[in-house]
Amino acid sequence: MRQTLLAAAAAFVIGGIATGAVLSQAQPAPLPPAPQADGPGAGAPGLGDNPPPGHHWMGGWGHHRGPDEHAWHHRGGSPFALIYRQHDRELAPADVQKVVEGFLLWNGNHTWKVLNVAPTTDGQVGFSLATQEGSVIAKFTMDPHNGHIQRVG
Repeated sequence: MRQTLLAAAAAFVIGGIATGAVLSQAQPAPLPPAPQADGPGAGAPGLGDNPPPGHHWMGGWGHHRGPDEHAWHHRGGSPFALIYRQHDRELAPADVQKVVEGFLLWNGNHTWKVLNVAPTTDGQVGFSLATQEGSVIAKFTMDPHNGHIQRVG
């Protein structure tokens, strides 16, 4: 009886060690959070900021991707999956201003302003980013159909 109990305890311990080893291989360590930039220029690439190591800027309008930012694609979609992206966004100048102001807020910039929002002769919507005092930092255009942004000055 004693030998049976000893064999059962040994099998239990060995099984626990094997299970722990398997689970430790199946659960990779989570990635560290992306570094956060501070200041009024934070999150505004193309205006003198350098991306942190391991990151790169996508496009000219400050979409920044970290190593795990788009992991939600592999987890079943966006939390906003109920919202369908239209082929033609039909953005009016007031819509463009809201989008750009939202982008600034989303990136934590509460000091810059969106100025001079108006249609251009080539069908784009032009706008400027400015400091609180009103000095223009940069000028952009946004395509009202697809939302693509291009820096023009």
